[in-house]
Amino acid sequence: MSNCPYDHHVQKSKCVFLGEQNVGKTCIILRFMHDVFDQTYQATIGIDFLSKTLCLDQKSVRLQLWDTAGQERFRSLIPNYIRDSAVSIVVYDVTSRDSFDRTVEWIRKIRDERDTSSLIFLVGNKVDLEDERVITTEEGTELAKKEGLFFLETSAKSNIGIQKKGFTNQSMKTQQSKVIVLVAAQ
Repeated sequence: MSNCPYDHHVQKSKCVFLGEQNVGKTCIILRFMHDVFDQTYQATIGIDFLSKTLCLDQKSVRLQLWDTAGQERFRSLIPNYIRDSAVSIVVYDVTSRDSFDRTVEWIRKIRDERDTSSLIFLVGNKVDLEDERVITTEEGTELAKKEGLFFLETSAKSNIGIQKKGFTNQSMKTQQSKVIVLVAAQ
């Protein structure tokens, strides 16, 4: 049970991370969950899962973070994880034009499995590599606006936009009740 003194009922909120290989999905999750950055790259094989219980809006929320592999050979697994997620986070690397261009495919996959009102974030990662940057903040903002997404930029390495307590929440209605979803603070 969580340390939330206001609620003993734990609400589950599933969040799936999507994007090309090597954009930093796992690093973002590890930074949020454990406040660490692992310099050694290890590709996610299939799907990985972490959870954490938080106190948000005086309610206990078990945040389930699903880390998907970016490699093509695992893509057939992903629709099953998108289908029942409260939020999808599409991550790209600000130093990779290809990873940014492919975000549209990931957004389409989400919308194929969920309706157009599902909560989707577009996240530009690796902003600490400013000298290597090829995707501007404006490009990310423009794509997010065009697609109706939330947008933010992060650096798992430098802990920009992923502070452990630097998250706010947003309630959204689902089939029967409100689900509390984490929304990264700007």
